Amino acid sequence: MSTTFLYGANVHANNIRQHYLRYHHATSETSQRAAVVIVPGITSPAVTWGFVGEVFGRQFDTYVLDVRGRGLSAASDELDYSLDAQADDLAGFVAALGLERFAFVGHSMGARIAARAARRAPRSPTSVVLVDPPVSGPGRRAYPGQLPWYINSMALARQGTDAEGMREFCPTWTKEELQLRAEWLHTCDERAVIASYEGFHSDDFHADAARLEVPSLLITAERGDVVRDEDVVELQRLNQAMAHVRVPDAGHMIPWDNAEGFYEAFGTLLGAKLFDEQPIA
Repeated sequence: MSTTFLYGANVHANNIRQHYLRYHHATSETSQRAAVVIVPGITSPAVTWGFVGEVFGRQFDTYVLDVRGRGLSAASDELDYSLDAQADDLAGFVAALGLERFAFVGHSMGARIAARAARRAPRSPTSVVLVDPPVSGPGRRAYPGQLPWYINSMALARQGTDAEGMREFCPTWTKEELQLRAEWLHTCDERAVIASYEGFHSDDFHADAARLEVPSLLITAERGDVVRDEDVVELQRLNQAMAHVRVPDAGHMIPWDNAEGFYEAFGTLLGAKLFDEQPIA
């Protein structure tokens, strides 16, 4: 099957360098649809979502973003790693690229960024997809992932390790997935990860989700305890227009565990179905 990968690039947006990967099989039909901007999670550089970008690129002009402090985007001692700064990055990104119509798809931390950015972007997205977002926050239960898991795995990656070294932290992943994580995890700035993790417990995600004024979809994992049934009920009570799909046989890293179920969960919200096994012409 031909690739939909076009190129990797950098753009100066919101006063920092933002790196992204672009995927698109351009046809008259796909070019008329809203672009899709994918925002990965707390320790996921854009390249680790490349296999997802490949699939999205069959139907949409797709951009997978390196969040500040991850991958090849800017990182420094002075950089603000708050949720507001990350959301303004996303708003600045779509403005800098001149995207007229776009949807946000955010996973985990990326979902929280997408929800906040939806009301800060110069133009509203056509839709927002929140994939297994941490529902922790002020007065709520803690995020189930533990900070030492991130810190220790990043330290190992900075020293230099291989797939087997990463297996202790991600025992269910394939060798290829572990190799990619071992190669790229060192690019995640520990300061950025700590700030985002602390933000999981201090930022009010529910308030952002409630304010979404565009079609929205909550995609959650059957396993992992990040989003429970009662959390879904609360989010849909706060935002009655929010649809929900629970993906079976999947933990928090949903497309790693059940890629077909992940793609099917989108339905036609973005303007076309994602799951399509037909090869690219």
